[in-house]
Amino acid sequence: MLAKLFPRIHARVVSLRVLGPFLDDLVVWLRSRGYSLRPIRLRIRVAPRLEARLRRRGIQDVRQLSRDELLAFAPRNAASDVYMAALVYSLARFLGERGLLKRPAPTPAEQLVSAYCSHLERVRGLAAATVAHHERTASDLLSFLEFKRGSDLRDLRPARIEDFIRQVGERIGRESLQHTVAQLRSFLRFLETRGNAPCGLPFAIDTPRVYRGERLPRSLPWETVTAFLEAISRSTSIGRRDYAMFLLIATYGLRTSEIAALRLDDIEWRASRIRVRRPKTHSPLVLPLTDSVGTALLDYLRHGRPSLPFRELFLRVRAPAGPLKPTAVSEAFQGWTRRGRLPIPYQGPHCLRHSLAVHLLRQGTSLKAIGDLLGHRSAESTCVYLRLHVEDLRDAALDLPTEARR
Repeated sequence: MLAKLFPRIHARVVSLRVLGPFLDDLVVWLRSRGYSLRPIRLRIRVAPRLEARLRRRGIQDVRQLSRDELLAFAPRNAASDVYMAALVYSLARFLGERGLLKRPAPTPAEQLVSAYCSHLERVRGLAAATVAHHERTASDLLSFLEFKRGSDLRDLRPARIEDFIRQVGERIGRESLQHTVAQLRSFLRFLETRGNAPCGLPFAIDTPRVYRGERLPRSLPWETVTAFLEAISRSTSIGRRDYAMFLLIATYGLRTSEIAALRLDDIEWRASRIRVRRPKTHSPLVLPLTDSVGTALLDYLRHGRPSLPFRELFLRVRAPAGPLKPTAVSEAFQGWTRRGRLPIPYQGPHCLRHSLAVHLLRQGTSLKAIGDLLGHRSAESTCVYLRLHVEDLRDAALDLPTEARR
């Protein structure tokens, strides 16, 4: 591949002592991630300069570096040397995926959090996304407590935990803080069973009060949902992809994580069915493939999806290519909301899920059927989606008696 890109200087680039053995595979890897030839050439051209920097630091083999040590060779201001920064970050991802970079010894905090995550997966059977939230909260707590080798958490007091909660509460709302407190209690119970923390700490932490029905409905008028879908331009690959994603959410009430997890094998074209993986219930949901959804998916697969060796349904259009993440679905929703100038005050497509629930309720669908479609285990979870608007309450009011009208 390098010989095609640099027929004149191929021999000089390959002969680089530190980077030369990896550059040809790096080019193949970049091509598989959807990069065009020009940005690849511009990366390879700065390889001799990066080689010189490595040699000046006494680096004889790039595999003796950790990921953070390799990233330290990137310019502090990426705009000042764009392709040097691009080469360093591409190398870090490429070598990291192949396990060629040195792995630093885990810190005591990392060892403790790793044992906790293993406990959540094997003993409690939590989903990977839930474990990731617990991992982040546990790591943040240990960082706040400045947990180091030899430190003892057995002297931990509720006041320190309250200080941490107060700090976290400055950047998140009460509902999110409730989840953080629940994750803290779980981590403290784990420490308690290991003898690393005092007994009773989980019960000494208070949780913020959130009252049922205190928030306004998060659903949109169905006319706004329709206008949002119509505002998505389907003349580009990104537009075709995003229209198919949000039509799936508006039709089936899927979560962003479920959209990102969809694979080509989940669409059964002959049977006109779509199989949705439910990360919370761990059981797939089989739904009928509607004509509108099938048409949108076919348009995307034929004219918008990159021809890359990924089985995930929705892929990035711009390099680096690969499966979409749930955060990318939310960012796409925000982008189309701004372009369409629609009265949507929410930052994520979860409001489409709420809107579908209310829309189905007004059409006479039972609460149980709505809950099954949304993947809820209890009716209480479904009721959160069905907060009534003022107009709905007016429809439920009784008529005034004739005498009162007079």
